Amino acid sequence: GSCFWVAVLDGNVVGIVAARGNEEDNTVELRRMSVDSNYRGKGIAKALGRKVLEFAMLNNYSSVVLGTTAVKMAAHKLYESLGFKHMGVVEHYALPGMTRSLLERMFFQVRYHRYRLQLREE
Repeated sequence: GSCFWVAVLDGNVVGIVAARGNEEDNTVELRRMSVDSNYRGKGIAKALGRKVLEFAMLNNYSSVVLGTTAVKMAAHKLYESLGFKHMGVVEHYALPGMTRSLLERMFFQVRYHRYRLQLREE
């Protein structure tokens, strides 16, 4: 129910993405997508995203979900170009490992955006 892809260009790793299946709600979560900053804007992230969608369809998942703290609009436009719909924002999201101390609350007021792409009805 899970996969990990690596984009390689000229022998160099230039991008990664993971997919984790959830049998309880028949979704796949797109996770950890990252592209080397020297290779952004070349379609690598879109190709990686499409691999996750292909994986979800081949394995009969009903939807693909993701969450992101990305502040750059390019990331959000990428998800929307792949067909994802913005489902809402969680304000003051706690990143994994955060203790929610006073200093963290002052300096890390993170917005967590949720996206979903419905592949088929259940």
